[in-house]
Amino acid sequence: MPREYSPLELKVRELTSFNKFFFFVALCLIYFLLVYVQQTAIVNEIAAFKFLEGPQALIFRIIAGFKMLSIPVVYGLKFTIVGFILWVGCFMWGYNVSYKKCWSIAMIAEVVFFVPTLIKIFWFLFIETDPTYWDYTAFYPLSYMNFFDHNEVRDQFWYANQQLNVFEIIYWVVLSYGVDFAARKKKSVANAIVATSYVPLFLLWLWFYISVY
Repeated sequence: MPREYSPLELKVRELTSFNKFFFFVALCLIYFLLVYVQQTAIVNEIAAFKFLEGPQALIFRIIAGFKMLSIPVVYGLKFTIVGFILWVGCFMWGYNVSYKKCWSIAMIAEVVFFVPTLIKIFWFLFIETDPTYWDYTAFYPLSYMNFFDHNEVRDQFWYANQQLNVFEIIYWVVLSYGVDFAARKKKSVANAIVATSYVPLFLLWLWFYISVY
C-alpha cells in the first residue's frame, strides 16, 4: 500500500500539478535563451570567431542555429530514455510507477542543469572575459575537469570529466526523490532504483564515449 502524502509532499504535489506539455515548452524556451546568450555574448566575442567572414561565418551560424533548433528533439529524446530507465528500474524493484510519471520525473529533474549553465554564463561574462574557445568549451562548473589544465587532457576525456560533476549527483538525488514521491513507499528503495538503473547506465555511457571517441 502506498503511504499517505506528508504535508511537504502535498505541497510539492500542488506545485508540480502543472501542465507537463507547457512545462516542456518552457524548458525548451529557457534553454534556447541560455544557449542564445552564450552564443551571442560569449562565443561570438571570442577572438577566433569575431572576425569570421564569408563561408566560414555562414557555416558557423548554421551550426549554432542547428544547435538551438534541435533543443526540443534532444530534450524529448533524453527524457524518453531516462524515463524508460527509471520505469524499468521501478518495475525490477516491484514499484508500480507509470512510464508517464517517470518521463515527468526526468523532465522536472532537468531543471538542475540550468544552474551550471547560468554559472558558466556569469563566469565568462564577468570573471574570465577574454577566453579562448577551448577555455570556454572545457569549462564546466564544479566538475572533475576543473582539477586539470584542459590543455593537458586528451580530447577523448573532456566530455567524461565534465559530466562527472556535483550537479550530476544532485540530479541523481532529484530523480530519487521523484521516484519516492511517485511511489510513496520506502525512500531507501527509491534510492536503490536510481543507483541500480540510471547511475550504472550513465557511467557505462561515459565509458562507451571514451572508448569510441
